[in-house]
Amino acid sequence: MCAEPSAVAPHRRRVLFVCIGNSCRSQLAEAFARKLGADVIEASSAGIHPFGRIADSTLAVGAEFGLSFDGQYSKPIETSELRHADLVVNMSGIASRGLFPGARRTMEWQIDDPFEENLDVYRRIAREIETRITALAAEFRAAATPGPEG
Repeated sequence: MCAEPSAVAPHRRRVLFVCIGNSCRSQLAEAFARKLGADVIEASSAGIHPFGRIADSTLAVGAEFGLSFDGQYSKPIETSELRHADLVVNMSGIASRGLFPGARRTMEWQIDDPFEENLDVYRRIAREIETRITALAAEFRAAATPGPEG
């Protein structure tokens, strides 16, 4: 029996999520992408000036959302990641122009930095990132779905 066309796995796009410290926003985005878009997103994250660890509040709020941070850690942007990423999502608040040499495509997400804020701020940021990841994954799925002509 032949597989239905919809059963074929869509192409996974490599997406690099970037913020300042790779401790809050980009870590949440990577974890949400792994949870909500693993079929279409190969997620990674990095920081312009990495903090060196994932913030405790990020881990706490991530757990509330059912996120896993297994294998994730705070790290700098690697040139090879930029070259291999299909998309760099910049949440740093610094304009992408010239910031990511070699990047194929960049997207700006204006998201407040919750670092050292209270858990309610982290929750608000997490919900915003969850919404954006859901939309990004849906966009990738739609692009991978053949039109009515085949």
